Amino acid sequence: MDEIIARDIFTGEPTRLRWKDGIIQSIEKVRSAPTDLWLAPPLLDLQVNGYAGIDFQQDKLTAKDLIHAITGLRESGCTRFLFTLITDQWDRMLARLKHLRKLRSASPLLQRAIVGWHIEGPFLSSEPGFCGAHDPALMLDPKIEQIDELRKLTGDEPLLLTIAPERLDSIPAIAHAVSLGIKVSVGHTNARRKRLIQAHKAGATGFTHLGNGCPRDLDRHDNILWRMFETPGFKVSLIPDTIHVSPALFRLVHKMIGPENIFYVTDAMAAAGAGPGKYKLGRLDLEVGTDQIVRLPGSPNFAGSALEPIDAVLRSAEMLDRSWRGTWRNYSEIPATFMSLDHGLRPNSPADFCLVEFAEPNQIITLKTFVAGSLE
Repeated sequence: MDEIIARDIFTGEPTRLRWKDGIIQSIEKVRSAPTDLWLAPPLLDLQVNGYAGIDFQQDKLTAKDLIHAITGLRESGCTRFLFTLITDQWDRMLARLKHLRKLRSASPLLQRAIVGWHIEGPFLSSEPGFCGAHDPALMLDPKIEQIDELRKLTGDEPLLLTIAPERLDSIPAIAHAVSLGIKVSVGHTNARRKRLIQAHKAGATGFTHLGNGCPRDLDRHDNILWRMFETPGFKVSLIPDTIHVSPALFRLVHKMIGPENIFYVTDAMAAAGAGPGKYKLGRLDLEVGTDQIVRLPGSPNFAGSALEPIDAVLRSAEMLDRSWRGTWRNYSEIPATFMSLDHGLRPNSPADFCLVEFAEPNQIITLKTFVAGSLE
């Protein structure tokens, strides 16, 4: 039996966690624990396009590639994520998904880390700005048959689908997807408020990276941000890198929507965890500077981020002027609840957790990520 004594990240109480054979046996309060050592559930990211130099939008990814990316994510506190595929030709997206599921099915390590799939496109707005870095020429109106193809291919695995609800036949497509157990998020959209309400009534419950997938300059009287603020019922994802969403807007979204309705994603691409340089994101050639901004040459649009998971926690805390402990839940338990995933520290669950040595103010000294009770 192995054990660790540290302070619970959410309650601050001294806690003993015991595990055996990779499974948590007990979690109990104790009288004392180090003041600077914290026990936390691992981070969970619902939008990862690549990591540690590996572009996920390739046709011939290998298990070795994926394990390299997963290792990098773990070092930054993230043990599980939704593998995200972005807009491309529909048949090519399906072929990639089929190939990836084959790789995943053959590896327990990949099965543990890749908890599901996020299909971001091609059912998005083709309007300039709203399409973001996605190719507008490849955008499609969603068809019931395509929704069926996705569900058949992914079986009962968690699946998140981003759709712009203004696209033709999107409302019945959303309703059909939800009936098949697919989680639907609206995004890359310029939908009117009436259409957003229709999408929500059809079963859409999320909004993909609010503040992105839209032009840099918006009509001050009527824009997608104002419409979302007026439309309750959505869980909203944000990219907390201070680049995709300004600190002022980040704070405003929290005030208007409420932190309990917000979860964080990195929207990471290959440069995350790899440093400045030139990278691929599918067909796109991208540049990443020392400022960590992922630029599409010749365009003001961003194309994913170079944000590392633990930095998402620290930057969100800085923008909100609160402790990093106060934002951890938005990148662990809240996204897990949104996707109906079992995630957290409780007996009989996998011994996956983070052990964080911390110093004021918001300075992490060491971060150790355990998977099945092991650091390897």
